[in-house]
Parts: sequence; C-alpha cells; structure tokens
Amino acid sequence: MSRRRLHTPLCDLFDIEYPILLAGMGGVVSPSGPELAAAVSNAGGLGVLGGAFLPPEELAEWIERTRALTDRPFGVDTLLPMNVLQGPQKFLAHAAGKILRAEHLIPRKHRKFADAFRKRHGLPDPDVDPPAFDMKFMEQQIEVVLDLKPAVYVAGLGDPGFMVERAHGSGMKVGSVIGATRHATRVKQSGVDFVVAQGHDGGGHNSKVGTLALVPQVVDAVAPIPILGAGAIMDGRGIVACLALGAQGVWCGSAFLATDEANLTLAQKQAMVTSDESGTVVSKSMTGKPARALKNLWVDEFEASGLDPLPMPLQAYLTYDVYAAADRAGRADISPGGAGQGVGLVEAIRPAADVFSDLVEEACDVLATGLRHSVSWS
Repeated sequence: MSRRRLHTPLCDLFDIEYPILLAGMGGVVSPSGPELAAAVSNAGGLGVLGGAFLPPEELAEWIERTRALTDRPFGVDTLLPMNVLQGPQKFLAHAAGKILRAEHLIPRKHRKFADAFRKRHGLPDPDVDPPAFDMKFMEQQIEVVLDLKPAVYVAGLGDPGFMVERAHGSGMKVGSVIGATRHATRVKQSGVDFVVAQGHDGGGHNSKVGTLALVPQVVDAVAPIPILGAGAIMDGRGIVACLALGAQGVWCGSAFLATDEANLTLAQKQAMVTSDESGTVVSKSMTGKPARALKNLWVDEFEASGLDPLPMPLQAYLTYDVYAAADRAGRADISPGGAGQGVGLVEAIRPAADVFSDLVEEACDVLATGLRHSVSWS
C-alpha cells in the first residue's frame, strides 16, 4: 500500500489515514462483511460492516470477527426506517404491535407471485425465516452496537438521534446516510458527527437527486458538520470531485464489490465485472423503497406483474426467500446484488487492498497534476 498522503479533517475525526469509508452494504447476504471491512481498515480507510438484516447475535459475531482481523477503527451500518421506527420513545419502550413478518400482513396475491416465481425458475423452497425487522429487532441490533462499541455507527436509513448521547459516552462517532438536504438538516439537529450524502447514482437505497447536485447542497445546508460524498465514487477522480464539491471524504461501495474479500458469490462478482453504466435499475420491488441493483429477473417480472410494491419492510420479507434461494443456487441473474451506475469501471476481481491503493494513488495524481486536458483562466 502506498504511503502517499491524502488527508482531510475527516481523517482526524476517525483516526484513519485516508478519507475513504467502505459503504456498509447490507442485504440478504451483506457484501460488507468482516473480511472486507477489516481489509479497508487495514489499508488505512474505515471499513463499515453492513448489518441491516443481521440478527443481533450474528451482528455481535461479525463485530468480534472484525476485531480479530484488524486493530484499526471500523464501523457498523444498520437501517432505522421511520415507518417502523416512529420516534425514540416508541422505540425504547418496546411499543406493542404485530410482528411485521406475520404472514397475514403480506397480501395473498404477492405471496402467490413469489411462490410462482420460485417454481418458474427452479429455485428451492425457503429453509430459513427472514429476520423480524420490527422495532424490537432494531433495538436489539443497536444494543449490540452500544455494548460492543465499534468506533463508528452509521444509520443507512433514518435518524439515529435517540442513541447519539449513549454512543458519544462510549467514545463512538455516529453518522447518517441521507438523500435530501432536509434529511441532512434533521440529523444535524439530532447531534450526528457526520453525514453521508448519497446521490441517485449510488447502489442500494438512494436519492432522487444525482450525486453531483446533492453533495454541494448538503455541504451548504449543514456546515460545519463533515460531509462524505456517495454514489458511484469508483476511482480517484470521483474522490477529488467530491472534495471539490466540499465533502471531506467519500463513502464507497460498488468499487469494492468485485473484491476477493467481498461477501458475495463468484457469480455475483463476475456480474459486476461484466456490467456497464446501463446495467442497473432502480426499483421498489426489492425492499419497498427505491433501491439500485444490477438488472435482474425478479425486478423485471415483478414490475411486469402489475403488483404494487409493499411498504418496507414487507416487500423485503416477500423477496427475502427469493433472493436467499437464488444465492444458494448461484443465480446471479436473479440476485446479482446492489450496485451503482459506476459499476462499468469495475474491470476485474481483485484484492480490496489493491482497489484501495488505486483509489488513493489516482486521487493523489489528479490533485498533483490536474485535469487531463489544458484549461486556461485569468
């Protein structure tokens, strides 16, 4: 790994060498597992575990595994969607209510479609239950994080304000991924230490606004809180662009999907390598919220069915069995994974340390030598 210097105040906030964070990519299978998070931290960035759908006991095991692989800071990302989490008092009080994964809450026509889809594509029947993605589940995840004290917690969706005081008391930093300036303003008022502005270009849940337009508006809205740019940041050019827009660092996901350490199947990694800038799709058919992934048969057929996506987390329950079965069967045409529009820049499956080194090297080269073409000004 090169020892070239690429430093912003964000590095001091996290005690890292380079202002590059691994996006906490979660899912039925979370690409950002302990091996990838540790590799990014060991390279001088901040690795972040994608814990969205991990049961609390598995999340705890992932944190401990990451600690065994690196002695450097790392973080954890989970989801706090507001249609499930209706405020800190309700959350902390274990508000009574139905478990959202209950069969009767998913309409019969949606269940029939999913069952027919599995049969049509020769997928095995589900052999595991999806996690109970309700308030109690989220509370248990947060308690694991607060007990085990990783350096950083990031809310991939929602406002983590209810936990900021406890996290700060343990020496942790807290951040939030947002897709609009109004969301950035809200989490600033909640006391977060940093904000990730993720544009429409990015993989997974994203904004209606493109990265290039979103980042500077969020910077202006919540300064002096540090902003990380996110959404198709694939190389050093993207890093420098975000720095020019006022961000202090970047949140990179897709750049690390086709790495040896990514927690994906070989078929999924190869799908990243062979895709291009037009190879992704944004749809609510995966989780109930707009999310970008590589084009796949589930999205194609669900959207052609005329069914309306269910609100999160019910749509995620509907698709959980389908994607889990597709992963077991090696069907990357059904479950290729989330990815941003920059995926066309992924050319090979490589070690994460090499990808990280190239990010740093190219950013430093661009900063040192300027643009590829001549520009005159006065």
